[in-house]
Amino acid sequence: MDGTQWATAIGLGFGTALGFAGAFGGFIAFLIVLVLGAVGLLAGRAVAGEHDLSGLLGGRRRS
Repeated sequence: MDGTQWATAIGLGFGTALGFAGAFGGFIAFLIVLVLGAVGLLAGRAVAGEHDLSGLLGGRRRS
């Protein structure tokens, strides 16, 4: 699978999780899953080196 297919499969899984959370847990569960998914996305991209989160985490600038 290339990157596009992985992104599609992950998006499908996340959408399904949001659907189940909304259907069975209500709106609050839907929001919790949505926020935690966004946090997971940011963490995953930071680990992969696609984003620099040092500004958000208060890291020092190197000269």
